[in-house]
Amino acid sequence: MGKIVVAIGGNALGNNPDDQRRIVKNTAKYLGELIEKKNDIIIVHGNGPQVGMINSAFDLAHQNDAKIPLMDFPECGALSEGYIGYHLQQALDNELTTRNLKKNVATIVTQTLVSESDPAFKNPTKPIGSFLSEGEAQTLAKKYNWTVKEDAGRGWRRVVASPKPLGLVELDIVKTLIANHDVPICAGGGGVPVVKKDGVLHGVPAVIDKDLAAAKLGDLVQTDILLVLTAVDYVWLNYNQPDAKSLKTMTVSEAEKYISENQFAAGSMLPKIEAALTFVKGHDKRIAYIGSLDKVDAILNGDSGTKIIN
Repeated sequence: MGKIVVAIGGNALGNNPDDQRRIVKNTAKYLGELIEKKNDIIIVHGNGPQVGMINSAFDLAHQNDAKIPLMDFPECGALSEGYIGYHLQQALDNELTTRNLKKNVATIVTQTLVSESDPAFKNPTKPIGSFLSEGEAQTLAKKYNWTVKEDAGRGWRRVVASPKPLGLVELDIVKTLIANHDVPICAGGGGVPVVKKDGVLHGVPAVIDKDLAAAKLGDLVQTDILLVLTAVDYVWLNYNQPDAKSLKTMTVSEAEKYISENQFAAGSMLPKIEAALTFVKGHDKRIAYIGSLDKVDAILNGDSGTKIIN
């Protein structure tokens, strides 16, 4: 059929290594269906629980033994890309073997370019790492130049920015794999955020939304299809209300109207809608789909999911 950027959420992964090894076997079956139907797919995945687990583990280890260093967030992101990618590519390798499909699957620890002048850096909002007392948080903030905030009465946490993705450092490698009809797993968790200063790359502690990264990737590799797979079959209006209504098709102008009405929850459906809009807006041939992982075939056949068009 074509070239598809597939963004998979947390329901396609797991909250710990044992869960993840089990769940990705099922995920690989649905991705294998796409590949068997002659699609070239580029996989982007989330990493929220995983990167949090890694970051918290290093925090706790440091608290118990000062000789163990704190691991900063870019490094935690890179670790999560490798660990999730390993499980995904192994499961997909096995699935493709079962289907007698000869494809290489490769995980790329991806660096995502962001701008130092992105407004998000002036107002960090994404909490990461362990809960701390106010005293602990302020001490660490002073020592490591962190921004810390009180988190909903549960304690203090470090917060980082969520800048917009501008490009991928490893884009040429991704394009080479696509051209060879192999399967890249890239920009995991949105990729490791980096800035370029005087021609030199530097990691920055930040969180890039994985769906926005997938939309940017789709633009850069010039595909007409973005497939955002999540835990619900459709985008809904008045979600979880008696008058809830599923949407089978939504135009850019309709989506923007619904956003102005606060129809989509921040941190849940809203980032997916925003990613879809950045992908299709101004491009009449592009389509973004949002739907359930286990309905992936039905989504592309028009029998499930929400289609977003210009």
